[in-house]
Amino acid sequence: MGGNSVRGEGTHGRVERAGELGWDESLYGDDASGSAEGGGGPAVPGQPAAPGGSGTPRGSADPGGTGSGDAGPGDAGSGDAGSGDAGSGGAASGEQSSGGRRRGGSRRRGKNRKHRILKWTAVALAFLILGTAGAGYLYYQHLNANIRKGDRSAGGSDAKKAAPNAQGQTPLNILLIGSDSRNSDENVALGGAKQDRGGDPHADVQMLLHVSADRKNASVVSIPRDTRVDVPECKDTTKNKVNPPTNAIINEALGRGGAGCVLDTWEKLTGIYIDHWMMVDFAGVVAISDAVGGADVCVKQNVDDHPTRAQPGGSHLHLTAGNHTVKGEQALQWLRTRHAFGSDIGRSEAQHMYMNSVIRNLKDQNAFTDTGRLMDIAETATKSLQVSSELGTVKKLFDLGMELKDIPMDRINMLTMPRLPDPKDPDAHVIPDKAKADALWALLRDDKPLDGKDDGKPAAPPAKGPAAAAPGSLAVSVVNGTGTDGRAAVRGRATEVVDALKAKGFTKAATGTSDPASTSEVDYPKGAGAQGKSDAESVATALGLPASAVKASDVKVLTLVVGGDWRTGTSYPKQDPKAADPLKGTEAVNGADKGACMEVYAPYRF
Repeated sequence: MGGNSVRGEGTHGRVERAGELGWDESLYGDDASGSAEGGGGPAVPGQPAAPGGSGTPRGSADPGGTGSGDAGPGDAGSGDAGSGDAGSGGAASGEQSSGGRRRGGSRRRGKNRKHRILKWTAVALAFLILGTAGAGYLYYQHLNANIRKGDRSAGGSDAKKAAPNAQGQTPLNILLIGSDSRNSDENVALGGAKQDRGGDPHADVQMLLHVSADRKNASVVSIPRDTRVDVPECKDTTKNKVNPPTNAIINEALGRGGAGCVLDTWEKLTGIYIDHWMMVDFAGVVAISDAVGGADVCVKQNVDDHPTRAQPGGSHLHLTAGNHTVKGEQALQWLRTRHAFGSDIGRSEAQHMYMNSVIRNLKDQNAFTDTGRLMDIAETATKSLQVSSELGTVKKLFDLGMELKDIPMDRINMLTMPRLPDPKDPDAHVIPDKAKADALWALLRDDKPLDGKDDGKPAAPPAKGPAAAAPGSLAVSVVNGTGTDGRAAVRGRATEVVDALKAKGFTKAATGTSDPASTSEVDYPKGAGAQGKSDAESVATALGLPASAVKASDVKVLTLVVGGDWRTGTSYPKQDPKAADPLKGTEAVNGADKGACMEVYAPYRF
């Protein structure tokens, strides 16, 4: 069989039945037109043939009698005189070759050349697709490598994940943390306080994002940075030490065991299982703000949040009254402004306004479906964020964004935890308003929307536990916790409630001691399981306490805490449903509200 010379590849033999095998016959250059594959152009009648891949002019007679121009089978030594293309297999249409076969001429040659070009284009396209896929994979790996990850918990977490609904969905809870770390030149330049470089960072911004199991509503709850709470034991892996439990200001938790310790502190306070955390520093806020295009904000008066002797930590926010779009460093100034907005509570409200605007803008710009925009945001986000390890891939971050994109703006509510002045330092710190805060946490634990809309979901039937033990067999410790919220304890309160319980058959009820509590509750030992819960519910029912008052706790025996919300009477007082509305009195901001505007504290106006 004749061979074909292909430039750079030597000689290839023709493969029999190549087409049947699914191979591209034209890549061997031995097609019916007999054209050379080595770079030579087609012969033109009356013109010299272009050089073929063999280096021999097309149509010239080979000394061995075979046309070197790649004659087809049966054309050996043909070279018809006067054909203008001797030995090339390119005789004019209608001419007979010496092999006796009628040739198709230039028409077939053009057809096959087009076929060959299409084949090569397909091959080139395949390489392009593979190359693009490879580049995409490498870029994906690049983004993953950008992400800084840490442990979800610092060891002090024991909250349980919510059970799935009938469709197998579970709520999603993500803790959003803003760090005031000055441990880089960039963060010092943005945040000042050079003297704090190298010190433990503080979590000055802490928000819980709760997305309902059906993904139809979402809530964001902030805890002010100056809130006094119980911080659990936390392992600090960077210093290889374990920090014991303490009662401290919540923004100190970050320095006691990283973001995982902040998560554990939230879980201890709220009883809500938190799936992930995400943390950003000053420089990250600036970068992400630019990537998303900033946010629309509003101030009612001219504002200049300048440092003063009394308050040296001003944000330097300087805006005239009215609406503004803030991005970059100005966005950071907005998010950090505290004194000009009256307090840390005002700062939380301003942060909610900013977040709502960002979400609205991304939705209005269809950014969730704009691949180029998403890639830009992904590049910035992966460099700027630190996340808990199970959230540490681009795909998981992308999936998280997709979880949020279809929630209507009017079903997104942002608010600040209800709180009271801290008895230890009422001018500087706050504590949770236990009655109202616990009601808020209960709604989130039970995945109930804060706006009261039921989304047409049928109420889930209460889970049936074991029957409660007989009242006379239950030992109940009753404690007087009414000395709270700056008021003295009601004398003899525990004894009064013990007598009421005994009258209802709980003959083993007795007084005990405990710390004061804002709200009344019935606690059962964590290890008592479903039976302990049923027994506690029977005590609550006997005295008129709501089901939300029943909690698993570290107590050793069934314990009724008579709190500051129950200072008189032997039945728990009925609560005003409106008073329990979580969106009242908590600086709530609805996602659809475009008219929100911040009041500026008088000393910071110009």
